[in-house]
Amino acid sequence: MKKLLIVTFLLMMTIRAEDITITGTVVSDGQKMIGSRYMGYVKQVFVKIGDRVKREDDLYEMESAEFDIMKSQADLMLEQSKIVVEFWRKRLENINQRKERFKNRKNIPMTDIDDLTAQAENVSAMLDSAQVMVEQASIKAKQMATIFNYLKMKAPSDGVVVQRNIKPGDMVMPGMLTIMLVDTESLEIDVSVSESIIAQVKEGEKLTVSIPSIKYTTIGTIKAIVPDANPMTHKIKIRISFDRGDKNVFPGMYAKVVIKEKK
Repeated sequence: MKKLLIVTFLLMMTIRAEDITITGTVVSDGQKMIGSRYMGYVKQVFVKIGDRVKREDDLYEMESAEFDIMKSQADLMLEQSKIVVEFWRKRLENINQRKERFKNRKNIPMTDIDDLTAQAENVSAMLDSAQVMVEQASIKAKQMATIFNYLKMKAPSDGVVVQRNIKPGDMVMPGMLTIMLVDTESLEIDVSVSESIIAQVKEGEKLTVSIPSIKYTTIGTIKAIVPDANPMTHKIKIRISFDRGDKNVFPGMYAKVVIKEKK
């Protein structure tokens, strides 16, 4: 505690009257918005707002009855197309064997040879078509397997659930925001400064930052300087990284940043 007070005192001593103090907001550098890829009903939700989750933890599950039928149909189509391919392959093999036997015999009418050749060509064409059906059925089966993987949505990374827009029984649409996660370990301070003082800052520069609500003061580093999305405001956004230490710092907290005036 004594060490913290000394550090705070030294930091505050470096703030001069002519320095510029601006306000900002703590934001997460790892915000994840989870959306649904398919339309369906929510079967079960495994998390609530405020829960901490690990990567690959289950977030929610959708009803699978309709998808079960579609998956069964895709698997059945694949098996049937494979049977058809095997049928035409055997048929072509038998015709080719008969042609070879006829070639070894004498006084075989050429019409018989020509007839077998025509049959072989037709069967070969049917075999090619059946193989195309197998490829298409295989793609469909893989698509259904992928859909099944998304019926139970998993967390893409560690984080905290800050928004949950679904509950069991709700219908979700493709692209609908269902759950939002934020990474409370990768925090930054977002501030907007006037273009008149942009010459006072540069990337990599060290700044004094503080979070008044928890009486925490530390040193931050300017990570990025980017134009504001609205050019009419004449503001420049600055992202500042900092070490949260063991403090309970969360996205949305009010922060102060001190910019030293350049002579």
